[in-house]
Amino acid sequence: GTIEQDSDKIYNFLSDFNNFKNIIPADKVENWDSTQENCSFDVQGVGKANMHIIEKEPGKLVKIEGIVDAMTNISFKMWIQLKEVAQQDTKFKVTMDPQLNPMMQMMAKKPLEEFMNMLVNQIEQFKFPEQ
Repeated sequence: GTIEQDSDKIYNFLSDFNNFKNIIPADKVENWDSTQENCSFDVQGVGKANMHIIEKEPGKLVKIEGIVDAMTNISFKMWIQLKEVAQQDTKFKVTMDPQLNPMMQMMAKKPLEEFMNMLVNQIEQFKFPEQ
């Protein structure tokens, strides 16, 4: 994706889970609870998700680890990489590595792709607050 903002501003926003509620569609998520480093919420039709930030590199990277529905033990890692190509012009990439058995991977592929596309679109369209 591309955002017309400096990478530091985007990083400061994305490195705090309290801000994620602004980019996750309310019609897909319920019972949102967050701190700067952790969040939990219910995903309609999927179960409870818990995520925490495991690595940060200012202006460049936010790495997240999560688990969805502890009963099925679906876990994942997600990276949000930022690259400022010019002032007020930042490219970003969201990568997810789900830890699923082959059967679950086949069933989850399309919903995960839809989620990743939605997340990129939400980040691109978000109006970042002035600092």
